[in-house]
Amino acid sequence: MSTSITTSFVTDYMSDMHVAFQQGATKLRGLTRLKTGVIGSTATFQVIGKGYAGTKSRHGDIPLMNATHTTASATLTDYYAGEYIDKLDELKIKHDERRAAAINGAGALGRKIDNLIITVLDSGAGTTDTTDTAGLTKARIFTALETLNGNDVPDDGRRVGLVGPHQWNELINISEVKSADYVGDLYPFLRGTQSFKWQNVLWVLHTGLPLSSGTRKVFIYHPDAVGYAEGQMPQVDIQWIGEKQAWLFAHSMSGGAVAIDGTGIYEIQCDDDEAIS
Repeated sequence: MSTSITTSFVTDYMSDMHVAFQQGATKLRGLTRLKTGVIGSTATFQVIGKGYAGTKSRHGDIPLMNATHTTASATLTDYYAGEYIDKLDELKIKHDERRAAAINGAGALGRKIDNLIITVLDSGAGTTDTTDTAGLTKARIFTALETLNGNDVPDDGRRVGLVGPHQWNELINISEVKSADYVGDLYPFLRGTQSFKWQNVLWVLHTGLPLSSGTRKVFIYHPDAVGYAEGQMPQVDIQWIGEKQAWLFAHSMSGGAVAIDGTGIYEIQCDDDEAIS
């Protein structure tokens, strides 16, 4: 039997992989300061401090801002997700096993990207509301926004609110939110997901936020406050393994995340069992 793989088989699978990943395996990659095509094991994000203007006397020297320059580095790690598809198994099943593997592989890598980003949001938050005996209320949200405003975090429509399933229900129970515009179709990577704009914040439902002992951590942040560096986008390598009489579908990617500026990240710890009135 030939050990070559047909062109149509490879092409079909590669197409499936691309579509599955783009349809939302990751929700957060596009909601960060994204750096692609990184060469090497680390990526550096430049952080420039605030500049202030001043006056000068006639014929005097103009005042210098002396803005601080610091860096935040993300360490890139390689990740893999493999799957064997037995050649003869495909004769015994009615569903498209290749497409199922494509979706699973893309989903595994996409969830890893989101997990990397959520981890640095958690560890890098500049402010944390630790009242874990309360749910997500309008008052707590307004306090978070006031803090971000006080930190001069841009109110440019790009702020993001990440909430869990229970906090999502608390949000949509707020009267003002009920009339908010759902905006999933404005963000290709959020198409088909639940998201809306309220208080100039893009609110996104995410099931992967930290949950421990009934306390869920949710985040309001600006995308420029967290970076995701990518050495390789999710890809798939297809090989015929003669000893196993199966195709090996090896998905891989290389990436890392870093908190760039904690003043632009606000964490709220919520009682995930709080009754919704």
